[in-house]
Amino acid sequence: MFALFFQVALGGAIGAVARYMIGLLVIFPFGTMAVNVVGSFLMGVAWVMMTERGLERWMPGVLTGLLGGFTTFSAFSLDTFRLVDDGRILAAGGYVLATVLLSVLALFVAIALTRFAQV
Repeated sequence: MFALFFQVALGGAIGAVARYMIGLLVIFPFGTMAVNVVGSFLMGVAWVMMTERGLERWMPGVLTGLLGGFTTFSAFSLDTFRLVDDGRILAAGGYVLATVLLSVLALFVAIALTRFAQV
């Protein structure tokens, strides 16, 4: 079990550093957009290659660690695909809408509450 956690942690560290470097190289806010698009693309490639080639043992380190550390949006994109792939189109649409709206709302609320608490 420790080896699995280490695999995720190592992948996460590499992904986070890659994300930070892209943020330095690409003008705001396009660095975040680039990371989300590239991360989602790589998540799709990695998921197909791993599931079709029997490499599931690498999924925690690559999908959750490396790509999750690079961008959690890639995990969100894969979750959405899996819902669509299972034929759960309405669930996928609701998931996308709820995730985006609730995440942005949570950020606005957190900023407002934190600013208010500091007054």
